[in-house]
Amino acid sequence: MCDLLTATGIAGVPDSYFHRPSVSDWLASFDLTPQSAASKQVILDAIFQAALARGSGETGIFGLRLQRHSFDFFAQELAILHPGHTSDAQRFRAAFGRTLFVHLTRRDTVEQAISYVKARQTGLWHVASDGTELERLNPHAEPIYDGAELRNCYETMMAYGRDWRGWFERENIDPLRISYDALSADPLEVLCQVLDRLGVDCNAANGIEPGVKKLADSTNQDWATRFRSEFDIA
Repeated sequence: MCDLLTATGIAGVPDSYFHRPSVSDWLASFDLTPQSAASKQVILDAIFQAALARGSGETGIFGLRLQRHSFDFFAQELAILHPGHTSDAQRFRAAFGRTLFVHLTRRDTVEQAISYVKARQTGLWHVASDGTELERLNPHAEPIYDGAELRNCYETMMAYGRDWRGWFERENIDPLRISYDALSADPLEVLCQVLDRLGVDCNAANGIEPGVKKLADSTNQDWATRFRSEFDIA
């Protein structure tokens, strides 16, 4: 989704600019070296300004991908940067301006957990549409079914889903809800939905080709059948 939006040339350069829950990592990612006497608020302001510059790409729209595992730390630092506001939603607007929240989910959490565990085991996270590797974090290893590992990942992802839904409700945010399933089935249609909600020309999606393809194969299907049976999950 981030790459598709970037490819339009009018919707920013969305990425995981705050992926790691660490201010020192944020500083390093933007090549920032604050003065020793700088306050935490000054340091965070420099980081957020650098993120805005990189994530806008001179389009006037800033794109940011946030995952649940690092969200609480991000929200904590955002509260330090904008202490005068009483809610996360207000702090988002203070930091980024008018904000469209997009909630991307996967309908089948079992399949999501399997994809994650398999990627972690094999080291391969993304492949191009022609099958060539795009992102490998570890040397190749054969995937091995591990029910306990899958169950732990499944429960974690279920908790993440509950946390997101609870946060949107508490913050009175009605996000644009899209599913991984719809995105993988018709990426350009989903891209048009996002562009439309951003108030920019949906025709910018014309001619864009997704740069990745699904990694799921028969192994994923076999694991899903075994896992559902083993743990009695529908």
